[in-house]
Amino acid sequence: MGRVSQAQAEENRRRVVDTASRLFREQGTHISVADLMKAAGLTHGGFYKQFASKDALIGEATAHAFEGLTRQRDDGLEQYGGQREAAQRALIDAYLSTEHRDSPADGCPAAALAADMAREPEDREARRVYTEGVGDFAEWLATEDTEGEEGADGLTRLCTMLGALVLARATKGSPLSDQILAAAREALTVDQQGA
Repeated sequence: MGRVSQAQAEENRRRVVDTASRLFREQGTHISVADLMKAAGLTHGGFYKQFASKDALIGEATAHAFEGLTRQRDDGLEQYGGQREAAQRALIDAYLSTEHRDSPADGCPAAALAADMAREPEDREARRVYTEGVGDFAEWLATEDTEGEEGADGLTRLCTMLGALVLARATKGSPLSDQILAAAREALTVDQQGA
């Protein structure tokens, strides 16, 4: 069997990171390297040619997931002509939707990876990347009036959104799940209208 070209190796790496990002959000970071590589359509042996360790991949996949969230925010700003409040409202509505609740693999890494990151040692790259991503998200959610004031209202919004999403996922299939999403949307709508 011939050697893989550099371009193919880069494509394989990108595919593993993308697959890991989705699977970690959907199933947790405990998924085995063998299962992850199988899902990416690659051999288990190829993993260590691309990554120093599974921990290194967790950090890279976490960064990749937060980059997707940043693109979503930027797309919202563009869609709403730079009007931050309108873009925030659209993101809050999408975040607290049944579609987002039912699609953790494509959803917010802050919610999907919270339990896994709580178990990560503080000195791990994944934990650092996750913490930065959460902080950036909270800062973006802050109203322009409070931006720079430690982002307290951004943190409050993020906690409300993230907590509601986690609880809605945990109670999915019951009427309570939809009620949780609706209550959080209403609370944040009132908050935003008062801002």
